[in-house]
Amino acid sequence: MTSHAASSNGTCPVTGKTYPMREFVVIDQLRPALADRIRQDHPELSAHGRVSQAAVDQYRLLYVEELLRQERGELSRLDKEVARSLAEGSMVTANVEESFDEKRTLGERLSDGLATFGGSWPFLITFGLGLAAWILTNAMRGSQAFDPYPYILLNLVLSCIAAVQAPIIMMSQRRQEAKDRLRSFNDYQVNLKAELEIRHLHEKLDHLITRQWERLAEIQELQIELLQERR
Repeated sequence: MTSHAASSNGTCPVTGKTYPMREFVVIDQLRPALADRIRQDHPELSAHGRVSQAAVDQYRLLYVEELLRQERGELSRLDKEVARSLAEGSMVTANVEESFDEKRTLGERLSDGLATFGGSWPFLITFGLGLAAWILTNAMRGSQAFDPYPYILLNLVLSCIAAVQAPIIMMSQRRQEAKDRLRSFNDYQVNLKAELEIRHLHEKLDHLITRQWERLAEIQELQIELLQERR
């Protein structure tokens, strides 16, 4: 049983570590650009040589980073995250709304709620009815009005409401700007990964077409040889 277990494992020539044979990949089956990048550091590997999937993921990340560095210069944190997600096959899309709302404090939730209510029709209708009730009440009470014309107390209340409402709206707008910035970062990552995936897909198609033409050429050569032998 020990010899059978040892035979089912193999040592990767790139990482030098032992992995199960099911985790090995033939270099000839990889994309030509990725296979060439591996052979650049390990020229002793043949076309039918096998490397571990861990080594493939490592060189896929290295290849994507070098590709981005050639086009964009120094890589940013977002570029490195995209390269890592592309190498690992993970997703970069995220629900910005949900993740951003989960981090809100109680004060931020209150400011967002007040800003939302302050810019709604219910607030405008309620505020208008309150102003009308205030003015009518003081007008009907005449000399016994608690805030006679020109409604100095009402002006003071309105000034206080405006003074409090303005910073609340500014806090909410600042949080909205931060949310939009996170959304733009996520859109950039998704677009960059899609661009790289499309490029890799073109490389795969070109590689498959090239191999198909090579096989067709071999078949034609065999057919020509058979025709010549029959003559």
